[in-house]
Amino acid sequence: MSRPTDLVQGTLDLLILKMLALEPMHGWAIGERMKQMSKDVLRVGPGSLYPALHKLEQTGWIKAEWSVNEAGRRVKFYSITREGRKRLQQEASDWKRLSSAITSIVFES
Repeated sequence: MSRPTDLVQGTLDLLILKMLALEPMHGWAIGERMKQMSKDVLRVGPGSLYPALHKLEQTGWIKAEWSVNEAGRRVKFYSITREGRKRLQQEASDWKRLSSAITSIVFES
């Protein structure tokens, strides 16, 4: 049985793109925002988050820039690209269709 903190395979890219569509942020903040918006249900550890960010950067869907955070530390800030916004729209549409189909099956009387 899956645990609530497990992400459905393939959804991490969608979630990261959505977080960055809201505003540019550094990796730790992305994980915290996801946790906050999901009311503490979704928790993404650095071992999953940073490889996903690197992959999204390589695909050109996000870009990274070194900057200084509120605490004065040097961190990488990520932002979504135009291609990333297009991908987000497609991923969100696919997710809506898939989740609707799953809901139909699971809650069918």
